[in-house]
Amino acid sequence: MPFTLFDKYKQHYKDNLILAGPIVVSQIGHMATHIADSIIVGHFAGTKPLAAVSLVNSLFMMILVIGMGLAYGLTPLIAQAQGRLDKTICGKLLANSLVINCLSGVILFLGINFGTLAFIDQLGQDTEVVAHAKPYLFYLSISIIPLMVFQTFKQFAEGLGFTYQAMRISIIGNVINIILGIIFVKGMFGINPMGVKGVGLSTLIDRIIMAIIMVFYVIKSSHFSLYLEAFKLQYIKVQRIKELIRIGAPVALQYIFEISAFSGAVLIIGMISADAQAAHQIAISLAALTYMVASGVASAATIKTGNFFGKKNFFDLRRSAIASYHVVIIFMTITAIVFVTFNGFLPKLYTSDNTVIVIASQLLIIAGLFQLFDGTQVLGLGVLRGIGDVNIPTFITFLSYWVLGIPLGYYLGISLNLGVNGIWYGLTIGLLTASILLFFRFQSRTKKLNK
Repeated sequence: MPFTLFDKYKQHYKDNLILAGPIVVSQIGHMATHIADSIIVGHFAGTKPLAAVSLVNSLFMMILVIGMGLAYGLTPLIAQAQGRLDKTICGKLLANSLVINCLSGVILFLGINFGTLAFIDQLGQDTEVVAHAKPYLFYLSISIIPLMVFQTFKQFAEGLGFTYQAMRISIIGNVINIILGIIFVKGMFGINPMGVKGVGLSTLIDRIIMAIIMVFYVIKSSHFSLYLEAFKLQYIKVQRIKELIRIGAPVALQYIFEISAFSGAVLIIGMISADAQAAHQIAISLAALTYMVASGVASAATIKTGNFFGKKNFFDLRRSAIASYHVVIIFMTITAIVFVTFNGFLPKLYTSDNTVIVIASQLLIIAGLFQLFDGTQVLGLGVLRGIGDVNIPTFITFLSYWVLGIPLGYYLGISLNLGVNGIWYGLTIGLLTASILLFFRFQSRTKKLNK
């Protein structure tokens, strides 16, 4: 039976993994920036600065995903156009997407500086943690603008199936970020130690370099010359902007509901202790690393689903999506085993604080189950985006995280005094709910297409 199943989906496994591989590396590269920040700060600055990284990343990601979601609206539309062999519309979509993303980058930067930085003192967090957090958040806010430019051209290239260049650029960017981060935080080569602010500055420099290289690659590569014939100001139209926003805005809301739930969890955990907050940062950064693999497979599933949808090949669309589900389930099961087996060792990569290590090791056991549901829910979202189904999945994410996950986590963690573990139980149940409902949605929509 297993061999029969493998033969049935063999070609889709191969095609999906070839496409997903570079996206996965690129996604990991994006998340590795924050992981590197945590490791560098944890080793060279201490527990309070590490808690500041946790606080800032939670607040920053809640803002950043608005822009990332809007940028993501380009990929399924490009993939569907590629399935129809319509090169002209791809260039037009790129021009309109660049306008949207540059404007959103500037607006989000202003929002953080005149919004988030203004109320961060009112969140009930440790005052020393907040003092470390402010300069770090400022540098990250500036980095949104070059990151949005990078994302525009990255989503365009990936929507056409060109995934390797973004991967290479992400690797280069992360090497630069790590090297500069250590130099700035620790204080080397005559530079005064900058603490948390140093990793913010290194991230900004990294993202500027990545944006420049990605734009240069797409503009100069012969792969895109036919597509870019329509990449002109004259093709920027309100109707196309609306089309991109129609997909991108709900995707942004999906990200907001999910990320804000985890950000809300950080704020609740911060009311418990700085040690619990630092431990949460360790566990969530490890879980986020493996989530990026599932997210990369989901991005590839969006592209493949969009291609098949554009071709009206609904039979292969469904098989390709199911093959992606198999890949994610297998991978997340393996990583869950790793988390549980090495739960005492992995936190030591981040810190030598024994109190933080003990708490984080408990969270990694919960993360074992957390992993599977997190992977399958993001894949469900990816497949549904490929066919342009974004509104009902957005409602599902809101229901799962804010109606169920966070309230339950608060009740278990604070009301029942289960602490940070209780908050993680609530998040896990929220992910389980999203995973199941999105799978049912996928089954319903794809079976209707095949009729």
